[in-house]
Amino acid sequence: MDLTMRPYRSVLYIPGSKERALDKARTLAVDAIIFDLEDAVSPGEKETARETLAQALRQGGYGKRTKIVRINGLETHWGRDDAAAANDMDCDAVLLPKVESPEQLDALAKLTDKPIWAMMETPRGILNAAAIGAHEQLWGMVMGTNDLAKELNSRFRPDRLAMQSVLGTCLLAAKATGCVIVDGVYNAFKDDDGLKAECDQGRDMGFDGKTLIHPAQVAVTNAAFAPTEAEVELARRQIEAFEEAEKQGQGVAVVDGKIVENLHVATAQTLLAKAEAIAAMAE
Repeated sequence: MDLTMRPYRSVLYIPGSKERALDKARTLAVDAIIFDLEDAVSPGEKETARETLAQALRQGGYGKRTKIVRINGLETHWGRDDAAAANDMDCDAVLLPKVESPEQLDALAKLTDKPIWAMMETPRGILNAAAIGAHEQLWGMVMGTNDLAKELNSRFRPDRLAMQSVLGTCLLAAKATGCVIVDGVYNAFKDDDGLKAECDQGRDMGFDGKTLIHPAQVAVTNAAFAPTEAEVELARRQIEAFEEAEKQGQGVAVVDGKIVENLHVATAQTLLAKAEAIAAMAE
């Protein structure tokens, strides 16, 4: 399956240095895993984490989950070695932190032939989102909302008003180029109601899924970013009604008192494809 066609409802960060966490991740109902060699690993553990992660990926057992390795920045002491190691790992993509320009992606592309994902977590990165999203090797964007809040000196609000401009800018960049884009983390991992509200907001905006910091967040997130039974049923009826209308030489159909045109059919087909991809994850 094309990496951009897989589901990305839940994208869980796992420290690359923690064998127990790496093992547990094999059993979790997540769509993707970010194996972290950056923030989740202390400086003294960087090199051993690289080996621990490589061994875990060699052992396999992660099924159809997309496996993404977040390396340290190329300007750091560990970044280039991380990139070289990740290129040889059994992973699907390499995630570069604090991307601010397409030139940074060019530098990483010289070290790996794997698809690249970009962390969008600095003001300069947001301002250059369109150019970053257009990079030929970029397959996905990950919102780093904690780092962005720090850089913006913004306060937390349940409605994320302070984040709307940066979230929207990156969404436009990703959608314009066909990249996957996943929302930032929700820090209060025991607050299911708050998590659901933020997931619903992200889904309504157009995000493909959400990054997670704890396995307890998986069920809520998967449900929020999956098509509901009612949405699937409506999509099927819209497609059927439009096909019947076409047979009668008409360009539009009516379902539940609402007009159905080509664009609605395309949306319905995308929704059904997503539902099928989610179902395939469980096979």
